[in-house]
Amino acid sequence: MKRILLILSVFLAYAFGAEFNMPRYETALLSVKDGSGEITDSPTIAVGSSGVVMHNFGSGASPIIARAVVTQKSAGKAKVRFEVFDMLAQEALPLPKILPSSGDKVILNFLYDRAIIVAPNAEIYEQVIKAFPNINFIHPDLGGAYLSYNRKPNPSRDDFRKICAQNSAGLIFIAMDKQGVFADCGSFKPLRTFASGSVAYYQLPFYSRVGEIKTLIWDFTNGPISDYDKHYRYLLGLDSDEK
Repeated sequence: MKRILLILSVFLAYAFGAEFNMPRYETALLSVKDGSGEITDSPTIAVGSSGVVMHNFGSGASPIIARAVVTQKSAGKAKVRFEVFDMLAQEALPLPKILPSSGDKVILNFLYDRAIIVAPNAEIYEQVIKAFPNINFIHPDLGGAYLSYNRKPNPSRDDFRKICAQNSAGLIFIAMDKQGVFADCGSFKPLRTFASGSVAYYQLPFYSRVGEIKTLIWDFTNGPISDYDKHYRYLLGLDSDEK
């Protein structure tokens, strides 16, 4: 037990030495071409930052018509890729069919004050949420319940995107051995990386109070993950074998 506490203290001593601060950035689309747009760059956004595009119909109506993801930053300008925004989709309401155009408002770092959290154990989970008091972390029990209901002991990027959408979160924080990463929930691109210490022990697929997450008896391709760090490094694109 003393060894575990010592390792945890080392983890915390090196982890999260800098705060996470990526405030919402609002600007206008300067131009649009072939499913992408150009905006004025800002130091508060990064490649992988995502947000929404809003179209002004007049009379105070400005609905969200698309999702925007930063793909490039150069010479004071940033390029964004447009995607379907389905976070607020409801069966009774159709998705917007209006395409983004010059002058539309772009809001990036959207919902970056809310994050889901993937931690290897309860102690590190508690320390992460204390280290970033400006972030509203969604309790991992909600993610664990989703995976349990869907029989997914090896969560994919799409699983986490759905968990984020269900909980109106724009970020995911993943704590790994010697590293912690804030990534965008949609693009899954790492936005900020923090050095940390070693992890003493792991709960798979991540810490929650849900208990064992089982797969379907006849599903032989959806087994539990065996290596926590390798799995999440792959999802974040931190390994060279990412497809």
